[in-house]
Order: sequence, then structure tokens, then C-alpha cells
Amino acid sequence: MKTNCTIPAILISLLTLFLSAQPKYTLAQQVDTIRLKDNRLNTASLKPGLRQYMVYFQNPKSPKVMRFWLWLRDTKVETQNGQKIFVTNQHWYGGDTASYRTVYSINKASDFSPIYHSETVNGKNKSFNWSNQKIVGADTVAVNTAKTFSLDFTAPCYNWNLDMETFEMLPLAAGKTFAINFYDAGYSKPEYIIYKVTGSEIITTYDNQKVDCWILFNESDNAGRHATETFWISKKNHEFLKEEDNFAGMYRYKVKMPAAAVNVLTKFGK
Repeated sequence: MKTNCTIPAILISLLTLFLSAQPKYTLAQQVDTIRLKDNRLNTASLKPGLRQYMVYFQNPKSPKVMRFWLWLRDTKVETQNGQKIFVTNQHWYGGDTASYRTVYSINKASDFSPIYHSETVNGKNKSFNWSNQKIVGADTVAVNTAKTFSLDFTAPCYNWNLDMETFEMLPLAAGKTFAINFYDAGYSKPEYIIYKVTGSEIITTYDNQKVDCWILFNESDNAGRHATETFWISKKNHEFLKEEDNFAGMYRYKVKMPAAAVNVLTKFGK
């Protein structure tokens, strides 16, 4: 998944290795492959609305320092050319202007297949038109740094930048293992990423409610570096509530904020 927060170069390199690593799994396991043609995602589970996540990063080499971000992910259902679509806007806030990122994605509401993806990081925009057959730079965006980009797909794939939304639509159950054909727009090629349901846990939310969650887990190895991602998704409402990542001894956490959290875009997003 995309995690390009503004942090020191050494951490960016480690994050890049983490995200590009091939997941490790046993071929003998029963794996549910999540492909667009099979319509395995339950798109009705993706509820429109604003989700806010507190994201914080901890490096054991600096135990008294914590880096914080606030991610806003707002999904709406709209109509385009006579078909229903999901439109997802993301705003990532950090401790300085270099941390700020915007992401705009369009997916078909029927199967969550990507149609369009655009992101602006450090003032540089990359925009893509996305189909089941290929992804190309959007030539209608004047300042698009990826205007000449083109990649043919061997099979349709999902937008890895929307992994959190994708997890909310998975048919999660005890003992399940999923292989999801994800692609990070503008990079080398799609790949099947392995996620396992390793159990369940009851977690406590801000209002002291007990919520029963599935635990979804991914692990990978690259150049001798082991990395893990763990996600907590509620069984009843399919909410992505929490994430904990570990890579090269460092930790990153995401926690969903309560609905009472202020939407800063209403004051500063104009």
C-alpha cells in the first residue's frame, strides 16, 4: 500500500523495500484469489462518507520522538456516463507542507475496478486513465508528470492506493487467505499480494465499545529485511479500525478517529 509520508531518506528507502517486497506464503495453502472477473468484493460493504485516521511512526533509535500524520479518506457514490462510481478523495497532513498529499480516485461501483487515479506529492502531479487492459498517463491534465506513462496489463487489477477500502469489501472469515492483484499506479507492474485472516480480537473504541474484529495479516521479505502488516476490520460493519506495521525494527500505526473528529477540509480545504 502507499505510505509515502515525508520522513528522512533512510526511512523512505526502507518503506520502499517494504512495499515492493514479495509476500511469503505456502503454495499448499488454499488461497482465495480476488480477481475483478469473479466479483468477489462485496461493494455494498463500502459505506460512503469521511474516514479519518491518526497515523504515527515510531523509530526505536529515537524513542522520545513520534512522527504524526492525519489521513482523510472521503468516499462518495456518484454517477458518470450513466454508471454509478465510487469517488475517493484523500488528504494526508503531516508536520510540514512537504508532508501534504492529495489523492483522487474513481472506481466502478459494481466491482471496484479502477477508472482514474491522480495524486499530487510535493507539488508534482501524476494522473492516469485506468482500464482493465492498461493504464496510461492522462493527457488532459496539463501538469501531469506521468503523461507519457503506459503499461499493458496481463489481467485486470485493483488500485493498491485504495487497499484500506478494498479490505472493507473482502469476504473475511476464519482461516481465509486472499491473493489480491494490486497495482501501485506508475510503478513497475501489478502483483498478487497475500493477506491471511489469522484470527479475531475484540478491541475497544473511543466510546468504550467492544468491537469484534477480524485480524488480517501480510508479511514479506526483501534483501534480508522482514516486514509485517496487521489490520483489524470489524466483523459486523466491515470497518477498517486499526493497523500496525513493522519494518526494519520500526513501527507505524493507524487508528480510525471517531465521527466527532473535526473535518479540517471545511475550514482549510478550499
